[in-house]
Amino acid sequence: MTKSRVVVGLSGGVDSAVTAWLLKQQGHEVVGIFMKNWEGDDDDAYCSSNADFVDAAAVADVIGIEIEHVNFAAEYRDRVFAEFLREYAAGRTPNPDVLCNAEIKFKAFLDHAMRLGAEKIATGHYARVRERGGRFELLKGLDPAKDQSYFLHRLNQAQLSRTWFPVGGLAKTEVRRIAAEAGLPNAKKKDSTGICFIGERPFREFLQRYLRHEPGPMVDERGRELGRHVGLSFYTLGQRQGLGIGGVREGGGADGLHAPWYVAHKDIADNTLHVVQGHDHAWLQSHWLAAQDLSWVAGAPPAAGALAAKTRYRQADAACTAVPGGDALRLDFQDAQWAVTPGQSAVLYDGEVCLGGGVISVAQAQETCVAAVAATAALSRPRRPGGGGAPPRPAGRRHRPGRAAASRVPARRRRR
Repeated sequence: MTKSRVVVGLSGGVDSAVTAWLLKQQGHEVVGIFMKNWEGDDDDAYCSSNADFVDAAAVADVIGIEIEHVNFAAEYRDRVFAEFLREYAAGRTPNPDVLCNAEIKFKAFLDHAMRLGAEKIATGHYARVRERGGRFELLKGLDPAKDQSYFLHRLNQAQLSRTWFPVGGLAKTEVRRIAAEAGLPNAKKKDSTGICFIGERPFREFLQRYLRHEPGPMVDERGRELGRHVGLSFYTLGQRQGLGIGGVREGGGADGLHAPWYVAHKDIADNTLHVVQGHDHAWLQSHWLAAQDLSWVAGAPPAAGALAAKTRYRQADAACTAVPGGDALRLDFQDAQWAVTPGQSAVLYDGEVCLGGGVISVAQAQETCVAAVAATAALSRPRRPGGGGAPPRPAGRRHRPGRAAASRVPARRRRR
């Protein structure tokens, strides 16, 4: 292998530490970069950025490489966090890790590394890159429990051509074994979880700082109000915890009595949260979805046909028929997919090759729910004598509390 100047994203975790150690052992000129992507919570108990930098610096010292602390907080706020808030305000559930990889770790960080004279960058992601016929393919990590190709599906040819994933061909247990044998100080460090800028704090508590919220009705499939939600932005499809309603349904039975409730639909126009009882309820099952904002690793969509897809991370590949068409993608599944959520990513695979994907815009379950709600409303609507239809609405502008916009993201002074 040709020896290269490689800039490694050192996060303070064991995966990136082993990445740097392996490249150093192979004789490459390795430089570490610690990315600071979030500001504003450095002094409270939820932010681990300072501690992570201390760990990253300790790793660099053991390996014998330089490390630079680079602040990408302004770029993150503009390119990732602002979009995150817009999506939540619109009633969707975004995946900021997907956008962070495309906009920060493999754009802002990559550009910075190139300015440092790097020939390659490397991160501790569990994925692989393969060159074939002059094109670069994104492959799943060999450890199925750690594969992160889902989060990387928006990477393009230029980004992949400059990227290495040294731990992508290893199991997590092997990574920790290497770290321990190399004497890396974070060999037993616990993996980080959750969204990077939220940390371990309660998710709803964090969002309430940035999004306006309007309480409203929480209703079942028959239109009965079961309780009140605190704001549609704070719920996601398939959510079971935190609803604050009991589990008893009239009639009882194995499928009714004490069965848990799940979020099935968010009606932004009427500020209503629709919930259903039972994991297998029809309003949670989708045999098809449509996606937009498409991104293809090869630069062009695959031919229509049989492939596999994930509609959420840590999901087994689901057999589907893909029908790309211009700016949209339709996926038809053999088996119904549970709680397919607008705003999340639908990612396509051909075996171990990640082809790319897009952002889910609508799925069968949501259309089923909307149609059922409309039918129920029509049946219960009072009719006027001698005619039909609903009584006229009173004059005046209708209040739509669900159309809350995200508050402006405060401008931040850019620092390096």
